[in-house]
Amino acid sequence: MTQTSENVTWLTQEAYNKLRSELEYLTGPARTEIAAKIAAAREEGDLRENGGYHAAKEEQGKQELRVRQLTQLLENAQVGEAPVSADGTVAPGMVVTIAFDGDEDDTLEFLLASREYASSDIETYSPQSPLGSAVTGHKVGENAQYELPNGKKASVKILKAVPYSN
Repeated sequence: MTQTSENVTWLTQEAYNKLRSELEYLTGPARTEIAAKIAAAREEGDLRENGGYHAAKEEQGKQELRVRQLTQLLENAQVGEAPVSADGTVAPGMVVTIAFDGDEDDTLEFLLASREYASSDIETYSPQSPLGSAVTGHKVGENAQYELPNGKKASVKILKAVPYSN
């Protein structure tokens, strides 16, 4: 199966290993722990009024959702460094600086990457987000348009695109 760049998530080896470890924990020891909690709560009697049982079932649902998210993310992961554009073309793994409506005083700098990279150091936008998909493939100096949640169009100018280094 050929993957397009739209559904590929670029991960460093370190990030991949961290997510793989989390998945292994959630599908192994964590499943055993939650099953034990549910069984213990079930023994307490009437399930309709059993807060411990309902809390454990809710926790199990959240855990299984995370398992599905991680599985999908890791299936579409490209491990290594994101390709670096020598010609200033915006791609995942780059720090991008844009100006809104061409106003170079109203700028935003963000990392174009998976939310798994999100940190307090720099705002992160997914390549699949409206802004992320609009700027991907454009070169520095070009304009891109994307749709706002209210349905209106916004225009941005790409001022800078450099490889991310942490």
